[in-house]
Amino acid sequence: MKISRTLPGAIMDENLDVPSHYSNPFAEGNQLAEGKAFTDLSFLEIITVSGADRITWLHNLTTRDFASLAVGESSEMMLLGPNGHVEFTAGVIDDGERTWFILDQKQAQPFADFLDSMMFRMRVEIDQPDLGVVGVMVPASELSEQALAHATIVWEDPWPRTLPGGAHYGVTDEEHPAKDSSRTLLVVAKDEPIVETLIAAGMVPAGITAWEAKRISDWRPRPNTEAAGQVLPHELDWLRTAVHLDKGCYRGQETVAKLVNLGKPPRRLTYLYLEGPEGDLPEPGADVMLGERVVGQLTSVARDSEDGPVALALLRRNTADDAQLQVGAFEAVQEPIVAREGKSSASPTERPGQGLRRGKRAGGPGSSDGGAGGFGSSRGGLGSS
Repeated sequence: MKISRTLPGAIMDENLDVPSHYSNPFAEGNQLAEGKAFTDLSFLEIITVSGADRITWLHNLTTRDFASLAVGESSEMMLLGPNGHVEFTAGVIDDGERTWFILDQKQAQPFADFLDSMMFRMRVEIDQPDLGVVGVMVPASELSEQALAHATIVWEDPWPRTLPGGAHYGVTDEEHPAKDSSRTLLVVAKDEPIVETLIAAGMVPAGITAWEAKRISDWRPRPNTEAAGQVLPHELDWLRTAVHLDKGCYRGQETVAKLVNLGKPPRRLTYLYLEGPEGDLPEPGADVMLGERVVGQLTSVARDSEDGPVALALLRRNTADDAQLQVGAFEAVQEPIVAREGKSSASPTERPGQGLRRGKRAGGPGSSDGGAGGFGSSRGGLGSS
């Protein structure tokens, strides 16, 4: 369901099938940031899980502590592969009767298929309601009662606030460029006049181009861009909002704990300021070069109303922060998101077993597997099952 494609001036995005812009993406970006605009996000997909066993079942499958998730609390979760790579990421909220998942485009059916394969004899039911999504960049508390009344659910993005049990790999919450940003998603039925209500309240439509530019400038990873391919949550600084380090076992937990304890994920997300041909932008997936050497790839690219041409990119972790990078005809300057040191706020001060390795190099006692000594002991059972 596309809820704003017939609004005057809408230029459609062919891939997402929602309005790309309404003639002036820069102005639309400013209006979004000021809380004066809304964006059709109906490429997003919805899954619900109901049933008496849903909380325990989802708790054991995913990175989220569903046992402690309060009714009405907006959060995120990941479903990881056996080696800790991200397979699915979703916004999540429970209304007391069912758990709602907000997924990126073309992710709902594969996610539902996986859940169905893991159902066994659990008392759960999976559904895919046909609903639309509208996004605004203000807290739900600042929306009118009429607008909220149209929503089946209201999800408030926790980014970049580090949730209980989470950790950050870069700046603190207080230093984060998105610390004052808000994103609220209204999930609405087809016949709800949400667009008319928002326009009557003084808001104007803004296209997905402006929404994406603000997402990128807020360092906010997205499943279909930053998490595409074989990606670890640590590389994206996504332990902030989507991974609980102190809950029980789940698929991929061993890798999550090992990287937190031993540090140094192989790649790191970075924010790039681009300078190059006027009116042009490199494509997502383009190689990031250091001289003749490929050191990473762009994941998202936009032209921000304040920062100009910008991008998110996954770089090799050891790439120097001040390295002179190139992306095609563009020069790129970094602002690190995931710190090059590769340590999170939950990592131990010293890597487990470091003393044993030093002892062996000095000719003292120590074994070849000393680096694993103490694994999982730095955060009260973090690496244990």
